Amino acid sequence: MIPSILRRVTAALLVLCVLLANHAYASEQPNVLIIMADDLGYSDLGCYGGEIETPNLDRLASNGLRYTQFYNTARCWPSRAALLSGYYAQQVRRDNFPGVGGGGNGGTRPAWAKLLPAYLKQANYRCYHSGKWHIDGPVLASGFDASLDMRNQGNFFSSKGNHINDVPVRPQGEDLNYYATDATAEHAIQCLKEHSASHPEKPFFQYVAFIAPHFPLHAPEQAIAKYAERYRNGWDAMRETRFRKMKELGITNTSLSPLEPEIGPPYPRPKDIEFLGDGELNRPADWSTLTEEQKRFQSTKMAIHAAMVDTMDIAIGRILEQLKAMNAYENTIIMFCSDNGASAEIMIRDGGHDPAAPAGSAATYLCLGPGFSSACNTPHRRHKTWVHEGGISTPLIVHWPAKISEKGALRTTPAHLVDIAPTILELTGVKQTVLDKQTDAPKLSIPALPGKSLAPSFGEDTVIDRESLWWLHEGNRALRVGDWKLVASKGESWELYDLSTDRAEQINLAEQYPDKVKELATLWQSQTDQFAIDFRSP
Repeated sequence: MIPSILRRVTAALLVLCVLLANHAYASEQPNVLIIMADDLGYSDLGCYGGEIETPNLDRLASNGLRYTQFYNTARCWPSRAALLSGYYAQQVRRDNFPGVGGGGNGGTRPAWAKLLPAYLKQANYRCYHSGKWHIDGPVLASGFDASLDMRNQGNFFSSKGNHINDVPVRPQGEDLNYYATDATAEHAIQCLKEHSASHPEKPFFQYVAFIAPHFPLHAPEQAIAKYAERYRNGWDAMRETRFRKMKELGITNTSLSPLEPEIGPPYPRPKDIEFLGDGELNRPADWSTLTEEQKRFQSTKMAIHAAMVDTMDIAIGRILEQLKAMNAYENTIIMFCSDNGASAEIMIRDGGHDPAAPAGSAATYLCLGPGFSSACNTPHRRHKTWVHEGGISTPLIVHWPAKISEKGALRTTPAHLVDIAPTILELTGVKQTVLDKQTDAPKLSIPALPGKSLAPSFGEDTVIDRESLWWLHEGNRALRVGDWKLVASKGESWELYDLSTDRAEQINLAEQYPDKVKELATLWQSQTDQFAIDFRSP
């Protein structure tokens, strides 16, 4: 009798312990890791159809979610402002309005436009930044506790000009093994190690912003060698191969957009192109029409781009191993995305270009250009700076073992970088307020965030309800409402597309549905006018 009672009591205690443990785990605040690439093409990753070897990101995708209709702002600094503030860049003066001065890359955010760390720190979060910044103001003053600011974006093999905790670094002779991508990951890992040792009771927010694969095309020699022969068949074959894989993976259901031979770099620099030699090409011509020198030069550039993505994936793997070593992997929300699509730009800046130096080395300055940029953005049209799908589409991988049970699932809801902040605030239980330390009252009146939390889509492939998604960059403009997209390049008329079947933007329905064009154009203008009010606010 007594042993039977003891067994029942013991069993009940075990159940209670499990329930208490589960409750404690469920109420634990999640860590957050956001990883952003720079100038990454929509189809560059293996899990999005690419041939580049990205096993670490592919594993995150196979154990998490891939969003197939996620968007950025088409350019680096507006995307970073949208990601960390939760507002469209024009709202916070980080991109220009036509006829309104003071914004853009040199713009200063209004006092109310705080970044995510300013909110998260009120909930006891430690916040860390590693990599590209490209936002106004010092990093630590924006709420981060530690920072490596990669200000040197013209030479991946030098740390000269970078800042640590907003103080310029003083290199004591360059490390021959220095590479910016590896240095970004190493700083992120050191932040995690320090966090584990000194603040294990606190959750963390970590923002890792790689420069790769932004130009100049720089990569370690052995990484380039790995891809040296892979792209000899050219961008036409690459696009077809990627497109087939994307269809098999369910990433896209559209057609493959044809090359646009009349579309070159967004900023013509004919002297730079001439200096780069006969192998350079500023239009995406049919590969079969290229000379052998052009084929060699162009395929080499793509090999370096691939090497940069490959090396970044290896660096990400090291960060993930550190999360596992400190037992933070399961309850860390990991998000990976890019600031814009692959770039058609061709230019020579910073230290210049030595045509006699090995391609991809520190003495060279090469850019991907419109041919392979088109291939990296498969199946979409256009490139970085344009707001057609090729310029604004990015992979989004979300991985959170503690709460996301589906593995390898796709999410088709249209979403945008402005959705990241409201998602993080909801999942961490943090309010979008900046409190006065003396009164605990909100210090500022803050406009409502334009984005929506993506949390409902973590459990199922549901469409996040919203009025619209909006774009404006250098006169290029667009609006998406449901599956309708209104888009126009600078100085051109509105085009209308049904993205449910035509994300390649091939069938312009503007003449067929003039009332829909008028309706969406009116909404675009209304939202633009409202954002201009925010732009001017103190």
